Amino acid sequence: MVAIFFKEINTFFSSLTAYLSIGVFLLICGLFIWIFPETSVLDFGYASLESFFTIAPWILMFLVPAICMRSFAEEFSVGTIELLATRPISEWQIVLGKYFACLFLVIIAILPTFIYYYSVYSLGAEIGNIDTGATYGSYIGLVCLSSVFTAIGVFASSLTKNQIVAFLLAVFICFFFYSAFDSFSQLPFFYAKWDLILQNIGIAQHYNAISKGVIDSRQVVYFISLSVWFLTLSWGVLNNKK
Repeated sequence: MVAIFFKEINTFFSSLTAYLSIGVFLLICGLFIWIFPETSVLDFGYASLESFFTIAPWILMFLVPAICMRSFAEEFSVGTIELLATRPISEWQIVLGKYFACLFLVIIAILPTFIYYYSVYSLGAEIGNIDTGATYGSYIGLVCLSSVFTAIGVFASSLTKNQIVAFLLAVFICFFFYSAFDSFSQLPFFYAKWDLILQNIGIAQHYNAISKGVIDSRQVVYFISLSVWFLTLSWGVLNNKK
């Protein structure tokens, strides 16, 4: 598993896709935080990174699938999956090796955004006038969210040998689990009956809860469970193809 982990990291950073994906992510985040007047922290009148943590899930919805789309799809397209299958490693080790490599890359992309926190921390009318607890909680929420999106991306990549199809499928599944359940809960048929259940199935409800700075074990269990579920599906697809 460790060998697969480092192989994925080396392969990713040996291509232009790695630097382009991370660069575009940071550029878009920077534009929303500092430039666009509707979301710029400079126009808020108070020190907060709320706009960043509101827009970040939607950007990650495209960044994570872009990172994960080649994890299995490329192996299937060039035939190297057969080499992996003959190695003395299990399907679970293959899936987990690729999953943790992709998640590591996503976290690497998120780490530079701490400069936003430092900037807002320093630019406040009183230095340090920012809700540090909520900010740290929001970053933990981003990592939890990334773990689920990565599991979805790996699963989508295991279904096809076409990287573009894997990317589009992962974006759709991420969007569905993040936003669709909240939308369904507002429909008259579900409202005041099943709305809370639907909201709790969706990711947004749990991400918003953990972003308030209070780390609830129920939210952590939800993200871990959903990630394990998609990884299990990936294992099932890989085992079936083998």
